[in-house]
Amino acid sequence: MAEQEAVPVGDDPSVVPGRHWHVLDDGRVQCDVCPRFCRLADGQRGLCFVRANRGGEIVLTTYGRSSGFCVDPIEKKPLYHFLPGTPVLSFGTAGCNLACKFCQNWDISKSRENDKLAHSASPDAIAAAAARLGCRSVAFTYNDPVVFLEYAVDAAQACRARGIRSVAVTAGYMTEAARADFYRHMDAANVDLKAFTEAFYRNVTKSRLAPVLETLEYIRHETSCWLEITTLLIPGENDSPAEIGRLCDWVVDRLGPDVPLHFSAFHPDYRMLDKERTPHATLIAARRIAVEAGVRHAYVGNVHDPHRDSTWCHACGERLIGRDWYTLDRWHLDDGGRCRSCGTPVAGVFDGPAGDWGRKRVRVRMGDAPGVLAPAAA
Repeated sequence: MAEQEAVPVGDDPSVVPGRHWHVLDDGRVQCDVCPRFCRLADGQRGLCFVRANRGGEIVLTTYGRSSGFCVDPIEKKPLYHFLPGTPVLSFGTAGCNLACKFCQNWDISKSRENDKLAHSASPDAIAAAAARLGCRSVAFTYNDPVVFLEYAVDAAQACRARGIRSVAVTAGYMTEAARADFYRHMDAANVDLKAFTEAFYRNVTKSRLAPVLETLEYIRHETSCWLEITTLLIPGENDSPAEIGRLCDWVVDRLGPDVPLHFSAFHPDYRMLDKERTPHATLIAARRIAVEAGVRHAYVGNVHDPHRDSTWCHACGERLIGRDWYTLDRWHLDDGGRCRSCGTPVAGVFDGPAGDWGRKRVRVRMGDAPGVLAPAAA
């Protein structure tokens, strides 16, 4: 049975009751969505800026409001083993519960200006738009859906009622209760595993590694949500062969060899403008370490490398899915997701033949009759 959609608090439809909070002995209210456990007096906002104490309860202040909607290739999330070649309706809101110095969507995730959220859409409108535009899924992305959990859950339920799947692009920094609440509504997730040291998480993201690892294990072993992982390699910060090796060993040991692992190139942004771009050679070396550790599907990102962005059969070595940026140029799977050469199953969600959306990206106007506005920058 579907849960009831959130009801606004007062006259502002973007303010709805929050989930996962409790009142402290001193009268403040503690938000229990993420491990920051922000303790807020009346009128205060959490570090994410979008969750607040109003009248002694936690509310979400950005419900139904977005920084914009686009139709993207699913590979851009990146998800390489989930409905390949299909379009996904993507959107985000504002705010974030991490403080990454290298944030590459900082104008959205770090926004403290509500006028950034110029687009409005109810969960039903999002589901209707996805169906009308031929999208197989909807992605909660650009900023972390953990901070707009109530909106994401309602949108996921509306999408599921129409046979449309939901995708979370997230840092995975959330509590046990919120994790269970959120992921029972998600069909796929790409989790940013930002590094594999507590020091990096503490100093560069102002968070902790352990809850992220708990999220990864929970998704993999306790849900049916398809999981892929991305690590942005930052020169001199998290790109040493030793650290990458420990990360890969942990993935294989705790999650299994079939979870795809993406190593993505960093470019200078936000508060890390002094760092150089990630050399292509670093990504190649990281992928080699992953393969040697037993990761069956390791990829590189933010660089043009069709060979290392393609999916290969781990049994016979056949090239199964060829990718040139986000365009598929080879499909060698049968309708059951097995290698056509040797019959070995490939882990993933392969619902029939590949789509042909390619690398197009288009902006979408939301309303009674949402439609494509114009091509967006790739």
